[in-house]
Amino acid sequence: MMRNAVEALDRLAGGLGTAVLALATVACWVIVGTASLFWIGLPLLPSVMAMTRVVADKERVRLGRWGEQALSPYETSIEDLTWQDAVRAARRDPATWRDLRWLCLHATSGLVLGLLGIAFPVMAVRDLSFPLWYGLLPETETTSTMYLPVDSWTGIAGTALIGLVWALLSLTIGPGMARLQALPGRRLLPPHPSVDLSHRIAQLTATRAGALQAHAAELRRIERSLHDGAQNRLVAVVVLVAAAKRALERDPATAGPVLDRAQEAAETALTELRGVVRGILPPILQDRGLAGSLAALASDCPVPCKVSVGELGALPLSVETTAYFTVAEALTNVAKHSGATHARVALHRRGDTLRVEIEDDGHGGAAERDGSGLTGIRRRVAAHDGVLTLDSPAGGPTRIEVELPCVS
Repeated sequence: MMRNAVEALDRLAGGLGTAVLALATVACWVIVGTASLFWIGLPLLPSVMAMTRVVADKERVRLGRWGEQALSPYETSIEDLTWQDAVRAARRDPATWRDLRWLCLHATSGLVLGLLGIAFPVMAVRDLSFPLWYGLLPETETTSTMYLPVDSWTGIAGTALIGLVWALLSLTIGPGMARLQALPGRRLLPPHPSVDLSHRIAQLTATRAGALQAHAAELRRIERSLHDGAQNRLVAVVVLVAAAKRALERDPATAGPVLDRAQEAAETALTELRGVVRGILPPILQDRGLAGSLAALASDCPVPCKVSVGELGALPLSVETTAYFTVAEALTNVAKHSGATHARVALHRRGDTLRVEIEDDGHGGAAERDGSGLTGIRRRVAAHDGVLTLDSPAGGPTRIEVELPCVS
């Protein structure tokens, strides 16, 4: 029961966050709708509709953590349309009307349920611990949460009893409140049965296939590195140690050089094993974080490189790893093929999206070919449902932009 109550509190808190966003979006609709009566707010309609989609998508992602993922029914952006085209598109799109219905319900009932779900455990802790700190209150504070007088031990004990009631409510009705809060989203946010999701399904199938292909290629690379490098070195160590053992039996003076060679082979094997480990998950990423590891990459790059990192917040480790290898592969290409004299790396986060930009002033003409580093980058990015954009005209500059969703 305790585990269900903690999970329900987590869900109610997350629902409260999206409910606040929904309430703000409803307020924007009221303002823009009122202004549109006088033709002033019409140009803002696409922005408000896009805001509605963003908030609804956040709720889809949140609900996906606790059950079946609700796919977004939208394939195209509405922000770049004129207000006439935006209104026309929304009028024909059932998903927009379903989002608006959810927005109104979640901004009211979802907000109330979220506030109650947070308030119950807070009041339980307050009232249960009241006998421990009531003496610190000023004399004017003589009532409890339920306005029970606390000027005697009876009132103090009653306050603690009320706290027990709040705790029982959190344990018993908290999960039901979480399900009730999610109910409008479960019913309204999934795509309407009439919506054709074949394109989205095909896109997800392609990205998953690319992720599996990238994973298989990574396994082959690790296997080759171990087989051709560290394994051969370790075999040499075994052979040299055996030779040294025989030399000790016959002529101990000749065993020293053989052991020196065995030690060198072991050190080389250890270095190669460390290289393989760095290729899987760089230790510097764990030790110094994404910003520090990128600074180290830039300092090791033969081409002068400037790194700027904004406020990233907490990122999933898989996203940090993908961003690290994206920059590492891009800087390797810059050093080998671009002929650049300067490079720039920039990272910043906007909402739940991490944006990575790599730019150099080389001769341009970069293209994706089978086996190229850019193909590997695209596969890594596609595995996270990310987007890679390459702009490399002849004569330069070359610019790579990567967008990675940060939702874990």
